[in-house]
Amino acid sequence: MKSPIVFFALFVFMAAERSFANSKADRTDSRWNVVFMLADDLGWGELGCYGQVKIPTPNIDRLAADGMRFTQHYSGAPVCAPSRCVLMTGKHLGHAEIRGNMQARVKLPEFTEGQIPISDDAFTLAQIFQRAGYATGAIGKWGLGPVASTGDPNRKGFDLFFGYNCQSVAHSYYPAHLWRNAAKIKINDPPIPGHRKQPEGEVRATSWIGENYAPKLMIQEAETFIQTNRDKPFFLYLPFIEPHVAMHPPQESVDKFPADWDTKVYRGESSYLPHPRPRAAYAAMISDLDSYVGRVVAAIEKAGLTNRTLMVFSSDNGATHPGPPNTDFHIGGADPNFFKSNAGLRGYKGSVYEGGIRVPMIVRLPGVIPASSVSHAPGYFADWFPTLCDAVGLQKPEGLDGQSLWPIMTGMTGGKEPTERKAMVWVFPEYGGQVAVRLGDMKVVRQGLKTKAVSNWEVYDLSVDASEKSDIAATHKDVVEQALEVLRREVTENKTFPLAIPGL
Repeated sequence: MKSPIVFFALFVFMAAERSFANSKADRTDSRWNVVFMLADDLGWGELGCYGQVKIPTPNIDRLAADGMRFTQHYSGAPVCAPSRCVLMTGKHLGHAEIRGNMQARVKLPEFTEGQIPISDDAFTLAQIFQRAGYATGAIGKWGLGPVASTGDPNRKGFDLFFGYNCQSVAHSYYPAHLWRNAAKIKINDPPIPGHRKQPEGEVRATSWIGENYAPKLMIQEAETFIQTNRDKPFFLYLPFIEPHVAMHPPQESVDKFPADWDTKVYRGESSYLPHPRPRAAYAAMISDLDSYVGRVVAAIEKAGLTNRTLMVFSSDNGATHPGPPNTDFHIGGADPNFFKSNAGLRGYKGSVYEGGIRVPMIVRLPGVIPASSVSHAPGYFADWFPTLCDAVGLQKPEGLDGQSLWPIMTGMTGGKEPTERKAMVWVFPEYGGQVAVRLGDMKVVRQGLKTKAVSNWEVYDLSVDASEKSDIAATHKDVVEQALEVLRREVTENKTFPLAIPGL
C-alpha cells in the first residue's frame, strides 16, 4: 500500500502534467529564468571537470562544457547557514546577519527546529525577483530561519518552499517530515536518525533505509516547478543536501562503485551513521547529486527553455572536515584523502583556508556565456546578488558588498580578467574564530581568535601558492596592514555572532 506522501507526490505530478499540456506554445515574457543549484559540502576537487577521477559526474561536466567554469570562486563562509546568508543577501561575513550555524532555540526557545533567522530587514535575492514578477521557488535545505519566523522562506521572497527548513533535520535522508511552505508533510514513520554509533557487530546499510528518500521527493518537486512555471519567468533555488553526511544513499547507487574500495567499515566513530562501504556510499551521494543536475537540465530542455535559462551550480563550502585523531575517517565516515576532494588545497569545511571556502562554480546560458570557457577571476557568494540583477536587468539595491561577474561571464571584458576587484572578506566566529581577507592575489588569515592560542597574521600569495604552504607575513607587513584597514571599514558588530579581531 502506497504511503500518503506517494499519493501526494503523484497528485502534484499529474496536476503539473495537465498544466504543462494546457500551457501556451510560446511565452510572451522573454526575460531569462534563473536556476541556482547549490551542493552541500562538495569539495573543490570532487567533480570531473575539476579533476576528480574516481567519481563520474557527466551531467555537471556537461554543464561546464556548455558554459563557463570558474577556478577561483569562493563560498560565503566555511559552513552552511552563513554561506547561504551571504548568497541570499549579497552581504559578506563582515556585514551578514548570520555568521554561524547556531540553532534558533538558543536565542528563541519558542522554535524547536531551524537556525537563527535572518531579520525582517534582510532583503534577499528571492525578494527582488518576486517583486519583479518572477515565480520563485526554493527546494532543498534552507537554514535561514524556522517556519513562522522572520526568516521563513515564504517571508523572504519564495512563493514555494519544499524541503528541509532545519539543517540538523537534514542530517537524515529519511526524516520524519519535510515542509511545504507552512505545512509539515510527514514522509517517514518511523524516521531514520542521522546519528548513531555501532561499536560492534555487522554493520548493515539496510539498517538505515526508510520508506521515503527525501532527495527523490525534492527533485520531483523541482521538475514540477519548472513545468508549472514554464510560461512565465522564474527564479528557482535548489540547495541540494548531497553530499553532506550522514551517508545512507540508495543501495543501487552504492553498488555502482567497486567493492574493493572499502577496506574498513565505518562504525559512526566520527559521528553520523555507520556504513559498511563508506567510500562507495560517499561516491554514490555525489553521483546521485550529478543525476539530479541532469534531471533539472532535462526538465528545462523539455519545457523549451534552454536558451532562456541561466543555470548556476556551486557548493556552500568545502569538503567534510577531519574527525577525531584516533580514526582515519573524516566526519560522518567521509574519506576526502581517498578522493582527493580538495585537490591539494589546504583545509576543509570549517576553515577559511582555501580548502574550506574555494568551491566549484559553473554557469551556463547558451548563446550568451561562451561554451567551454574558463575564468580565473576571483569571486565569491557576495557577488551573486549584483550578478543576477545585471543578468536579468533588475536595478541593484544599495549596500551590496559584492561586484557583478556578469561582464566576465558574457565576455564584456574582452577575454581579459578584470584588474580591479573589491577585497573579499570572511569573519567567522566558529571553529575557534577565524578571519580572512583576499586582496588581489594576496590572502591574509588569522586563526584561533576565540581560543587561548591566537595565531599570528598569515599571508599567502595565491598566484604561486594556492595550497597556502608558505606564510610570507614576515616580509609583507604592508599586506597585513591593508587587510586590517579593510576589516576596520567592512566589519560591523554582531551581538549574536561576536568576534573580536586584534587590531580593530
